[in-house]
Amino acid sequence: MTDLPLAQTLKRAGDWTGGAETCTLDYDARFLRRKRMTTDGGAEFLVDLQQTVSLEDGDALILADGGAVCIRAATEPVFIVTGGNLARLAWHIGNRHTPCQVEADRLVIRRDPVIGHMLNHLGATVTEGQAPFRPEAGAYGHGRTHSHAHAATAHAV
Repeated sequence: MTDLPLAQTLKRAGDWTGGAETCTLDYDARFLRRKRMTTDGGAEFLVDLQQTVSLEDGDALILADGGAVCIRAATEPVFIVTGGNLARLAWHIGNRHTPCQVEADRLVIRRDPVIGHMLNHLGATVTEGQAPFRPEAGAYGHGRTHSHAHAATAHAV
C-alpha cells in the first residue's frame, strides 16, 4: 500500500471552489481512472476513480484529506483550422472521429498531418499552433468514451 494522498472524487469545473494545487496534463493524460500523478508543485498523489473519465480544464480531484488538485489543460501542438464553411469542415473532422475544439471562428484539432492534408484539400486554412486543447465533450456526457454505446435512457421512446 502507498502513503500517497488519495483522490477518489472528481468535481467538475464550476462545481467546486477554494484553493487547490494544480496538475497540468495534455489531452491524452487527462483520460484516466487509476494513476500515480504529480502536481505542478511536485507533490505526488494517487488517483483511484470508480470509472475511466475525461478530465477537463478546471475540474478538481478531491483528496481524502479534503484538499483539491485542479486540472489544467497543457499547451500542446495543434492545428488551427479556418475557412469559409466551418460546419462542413467540422463534419469531415467528426466523420474521422477526430476530437475537435469548436469556436465561433475556428476549429482546433491536435496536430495530425493526414487530417491537415485532407482539410487543405477541402479549402481550409490550416495553421500550426501551440495551445491548450479542449475539445467538445460529446453529446452523451463528459469527455471520451471507449465505445459508441449509450446509456439505456439515451434513446428511450
